[in-house]
Amino acid sequence: MSHAAKRPHYTFREYVRIEEAARLKHEYFEGAIYAMAGGTPEHAAIASNVITMLTNELRGSGCRVHSADLRVRVRASGLVTYPDITVICGPFEGDADDPSTATNPRLIVEVLSPSTAAYDRGEKLAHYKRIESLQAVILVAYDSEQIEAYQRLDGTEWSRATAGPGESTTVPAVGCSFDVDEVYRDELGGTLVKP
Repeated sequence: MSHAAKRPHYTFREYVRIEEAARLKHEYFEGAIYAMAGGTPEHAAIASNVITMLTNELRGSGCRVHSADLRVRVRASGLVTYPDITVICGPFEGDADDPSTATNPRLIVEVLSPSTAAYDRGEKLAHYKRIESLQAVILVAYDSEQIEAYQRLDGTEWSRATAGPGESTTVPAVGCSFDVDEVYRDELGGTLVKP
């Protein structure tokens, strides 16, 4: 009789220690550690465009833009991950078990990829919606010039809107807007999305 190998179970503190020494980033959920996929040059350039836009729009607002190096913990579900872009308004609130892990994002942006799109739109988005401080999640497509904006209407209800080329979407929770053409603009000319 064969037995399936049992996956090791780690505490959050063990995960943080492992992560501090790791060369790759990992998600943590229910005691398991999962390697995160690397991105393409286009993915990195789109994320950089969004960071630049947000940094310029939010300067002096009391909100700070963070890159994918910031770890975020969803207290309600236990998911720990590294969003592509995180905006925190007001004081940074770290996790009780790791003060460097944020627990109070106001806005999260994920740049989708072929390997993560279904997860980011489904299970991961459901985790994010459980963060009390979170007011908006922006999903940036990898295969077309399209942005999906999920915004909290009240404690539990969320709206969804999309914007395409020549359009923009406003995020009142942080006082900024996402211009689709700017998100996908290639400094070398053209767009970062390849048909």
